[in-house]
Amino acid sequence: MRALAEFIMRGRVQATLVVVGCAALPLLFWLSAAAGCLVLLRRGLSDALSVLAWALLPALVWWYFGEPRTLMVLLGSWGLAAVLRASESWVRVLLVSVVAGLLYAVILGAVFREPIEAMAGELQKLLPHVFGDVYQQMSVEERARLGALITPVLNGLIAALLQIVSVVCLILGRYWQALLYNPGGFGREFRSLRLPRAPMLVLLVCMLVGPNFGPQLAMLTPLCSVPLMFAGLALIHGLVAAKRLTRFWLVGLYVTLVLFMQLIYPLLVVFAIVDSLIDFRGRLASKDADNGSANGEG
Repeated sequence: MRALAEFIMRGRVQATLVVVGCAALPLLFWLSAAAGCLVLLRRGLSDALSVLAWALLPALVWWYFGEPRTLMVLLGSWGLAAVLRASESWVRVLLVSVVAGLLYAVILGAVFREPIEAMAGELQKLLPHVFGDVYQQMSVEERARLGALITPVLNGLIAALLQIVSVVCLILGRYWQALLYNPGGFGREFRSLRLPRAPMLVLLVCMLVGPNFGPQLAMLTPLCSVPLMFAGLALIHGLVAAKRLTRFWLVGLYVTLVLFMQLIYPLLVVFAIVDSLIDFRGRLASKDADNGSANGEG
């Protein structure tokens, strides 16, 4: 990874080759997005624009052939990189990612409306088997309301996945930047990430109350959970570093996150909510200061 980052930053031609080449190849658009984030974070938007513009050409070709996700992730991750460069705030980046997720959902709903509705129809057929007797006891209106939520929630889940990919691409670009110019800086930056109480409450209200104002707003639930999930990951990284635990704990975290997504993802969201209220790392740091110990790199 370091060799690739050094090659990207060697010059404009090398950066353009990586950004354009990866955007043109199937399933490598995320690498193009991360490389563009590195160039934008280091050089600024004005200098990076000539490199990023060339990557839009293969992305537009993919859109023409019915694959808009390449262009969506490229523009989304680069927009988040511009926010990070301007604000130096991961909290603001994560909040802006919700807006990007909403745009993703609108585009997906327009481009992939028929496949999403077909998938939602198949899922609706499974509801009696999933909920069992509870579904049979529902009234006709309750069943209709539940069925109406499937399409927007499914659309929101797909958009949230692209939202996560965009943030991960930015994280990779930021990691490369720190690896080349500020070793260890990204780790300290990410481990300090914590959502303040007010933004956390806004996200929580949108997740829980949004669907009550209309079925289409149900897509807010997965989209607003993404910043909380990343805040939960930052909390775990911070606690592991503060306690000087081995990397085995982080490896185990990501392995279980992949294998048991339905269980670990909500737990990370809950951890982030509680941390916004209690501030585990702040309390732990004050205790360590009292004991005369100093936090080090994990």
